[in-house]
Amino acid sequence: MQEENRVEKRYDYLAEKYDVRWRGYVSSTLGFIQKWINAKGSERILDVACGTGVLEQMLVSGHLNQSITGIDISEKMLAVAKQKLGGYPNLTFLKGSASQIPLPDDHFDIVVCANSFHYFDKPLVCLNEMRRVLKTEGRIVILDWCRDYLICRVCDLFLKAFDLAHRRCYTQDELRCFLTGTKLLITGERRFKLNLIWGLMIAEAVKKQ
Repeated sequence: MQEENRVEKRYDYLAEKYDVRWRGYVSSTLGFIQKWINAKGSERILDVACGTGVLEQMLVSGHLNQSITGIDISEKMLAVAKQKLGGYPNLTFLKGSASQIPLPDDHFDIVVCANSFHYFDKPLVCLNEMRRVLKTEGRIVILDWCRDYLICRVCDLFLKAFDLAHRRCYTQDELRCFLTGTKLLITGERRFKLNLIWGLMIAEAVKKQ
């Protein structure tokens, strides 16, 4: 709980400037995940740690009636998302933690978590919560920094020293173990460089009966 409070305080502080400060990175990574999930407009989507609602903006630009619920631990980040997207009744934004998702079992077709996994103090608990709210045959898609890249290992060490909210970056193998450890079937994964700095990984897994 203490770690989650640190994340909440950090992103409450960043909320008003987040979209400007991280515009290039966020649009590139979320554009990548938008293409990856390839939503058709009929799915129920949950965005865990949705921030200021950038992914929601992207998804409804292609499907105006796409049903999306975004949860985030930061009330101020959610306030920015609600201000931007208040005209879409099919979008819902809720304050909530990835370790205790305030939503019912077996409810979503797709659960997405982008650029946030390195903040989770208990990643297996969070993944089990994502699995819980997912329908059978539904998909979980995780995108995050990848510790297999040297620059990410350096960033990881730096952030551990200077950012109390940061927990740990993981390798692709570690993420794979987390997903299989929560009884999810991995159906796709990729490791890639976004640019000269950011090394990323994405993994998709399905909930079986």
